[in-house]
Amino acid sequence: MKNPLIAAAVLIVVAGVAAFYAWYIDTHAPAPVPPPVAALPAEPPAGVPAPPAIQHPLPPPAAAAPPLPALAESDAVAQAAAVELFGGDAFVRHFVPEALVRNFVVTIDNLPRKTASTRMWPIRPVPGPLALAAGNSGLAIAPDNALRYRPYLVTMEAVEAKRLVAAYVRMYPLFQKAYEELGYPKAYFNDRLVQAIDDMLAAPDVSAPALVQPKVLYQFADPALEDRSAGQKIMIRMGPDNAARVKDKLRAIRKEIVALAPQS
Repeated sequence: MKNPLIAAAVLIVVAGVAAFYAWYIDTHAPAPVPPPVAALPAEPPAGVPAPPAIQHPLPPPAAAAPPLPALAESDAVAQAAAVELFGGDAFVRHFVPEALVRNFVVTIDNLPRKTASTRMWPIRPVPGPLALAAGNSGLAIAPDNALRYRPYLVTMEAVEAKRLVAAYVRMYPLFQKAYEELGYPKAYFNDRLVQAIDDMLAAPDVSAPALVQPKVLYQFADPALEDRSAGQKIMIRMGPDNAARVKDKLRAIRKEIVALAPQS
């Protein structure tokens, strides 16, 4: 089992998106926003499969929003905004400053899968070793291991869901662009984000799960737990109390996102 990661994807959702918020509120004269992703034709050419229908459409950014930087040039803006929003100390402790937008998109896409490479995470791993304890059938994750996540939970809970989602909508063209460049030119990133949230909300509550160490890394002794998605295994590793707090934030974020869908 790899070194546990920061308060799961919620902090990635919160920090990775909200880091841009201060840039928006401090930008001066408004300018026309770039056009949203072009609508796909109602009927694709013969022989070409129709793209998947968008499940959770977002409104385009407001006309008064300032223009976004190019995806390749978004790091400096993201870093400065994160420092302004969370403070310099929190930025150094919690963030990986390079390729924030791209790494956010890659990580969200990977969370419902079996693995999510730590090399691409926009948030630094939780410091210190995994805390272990003797369990009924060998080693288990110690209850004290949950304490390692607390600073990140505090950061997570300091960002209101409504404010976060408003920033996400303003930044959405960059996330969509990064998702298309990842290899999904006809897919909609916001749908994938909702899928990742739903997957993490489905994580079971498990106290002190038993571990095995077949080689170098620890794994869950229960094959049913080990077979779960990367996002769900992160939720399990952080402990049920922390996971409950993360799920509360996830539900609030999901509610705000889904409420933005245009009414037919």
